[in-house]
Amino acid sequence: MRLLHTSDWHLGRAFHRVNMLGAQAEFVGHLVTTVRERGVDAVVVSGDVYDRAVPPLAAVELFDDVLHRLAGLGVPTVMISGNHDSARRLGVGAGLIGRAGIHLRTDAAACGTPVVLTDAHGDVAFYGLPYLEPALVKDHFGVDRAGHEAVLAAAMDQVRADLAARAPGTRSVVLAHAFVTGGRASDSERDITVGGVAAVPAGVFDGVDYVALGHLHGSQTITERVRYSGSPLPYSFSEADHRKSMWLVDLGPGGALGTERVDCPVPRALARLRGHLEDLLADPALARHEDAWVEATLTDPVRPADPMARLTERFPHTLSLAFDPERAPEDPEVSYARRLAGRSEQEIAEDFVAHVRGAGPDPSERSVLRDAFDAVRADESVREVAR
Repeated sequence: MRLLHTSDWHLGRAFHRVNMLGAQAEFVGHLVTTVRERGVDAVVVSGDVYDRAVPPLAAVELFDDVLHRLAGLGVPTVMISGNHDSARRLGVGAGLIGRAGIHLRTDAAACGTPVVLTDAHGDVAFYGLPYLEPALVKDHFGVDRAGHEAVLAAAMDQVRADLAARAPGTRSVVLAHAFVTGGRASDSERDITVGGVAAVPAGVFDGVDYVALGHLHGSQTITERVRYSGSPLPYSFSEADHRKSMWLVDLGPGGALGTERVDCPVPRALARLRGHLEDLLADPALARHEDAWVEATLTDPVRPADPMARLTERFPHTLSLAFDPERAPEDPEVSYARRLAGRSEQEIAEDFVAHVRGAGPDPSERSVLRDAFDAVRADESVREVAR
């Protein structure tokens, strides 16, 4: 059975205020063409279909269009909700839509109930594990403490129990939206840390033939059978070195696996430039970036006059301008943002405690801070779903 694994469409999202709907529509067309021309038997979409819980109408219309086109090809599609989606909204009409071969899996209660497709070698069971917000599903799964590993492990126990009751030789595919240990993050993914931990070990998914992951925006292989497709389009300059693609997966008898990357259309190249303004304007080696979307970081000791206007004369698609003056690390003028770069909310809060009273928090106080951050994030998830 030939599968096309994709995820993280983020329909409705902009790139530094650039409307990406046209590029998203081009990707959708490319996906449908790939399905038709490469003999795809099933499409799997591993979450973050939309960029937010209440997407703009144009994004909903594009989603509706791709569903009609896939259904028109007669190619089954299995799709889960991600942490950006409203699971309840995305799942509206799932039963009816399923009759057209579009299988939406947005309910934690259905993790152990697969979509079963059949080819010449027998059945393939597709298990959809939507994004499982630990604070919201821990009671359903009967786990004591909210954590990604605990709830995913409980969901996978249900998957393995169902699979064990099926005919010998039944192959299995799991769709999941999670941060798996070994994955490389980018700046455009929403933080899903719970209890100070975001990642879960790949071993949670042991026992299935292929795991189609979503959430991280870079295409990557965690193990031979556990892979991220990545987002089809860039959504931050941290993705400048990404090769945007989908996985074409051939799942043979006995779970034999073959994989191939299928490149996605590139609307415009990304470039991250750094240096003194005059050097960026004069360097002939940068000519190849003149038609790219540009993020420029100026290192001039003194902020130059009209930097954006001067940059856009050479690089008309400059979208982001930052300043990082060349100064000694101990210079008191080093920016607050620079000092905080790469630090989590928990670490920043602990630094504040240390600054105020001269000593950092003890283990019990760290636990209180961690629980507070988790409670706020869980409350935000509930509010987003309820909007």
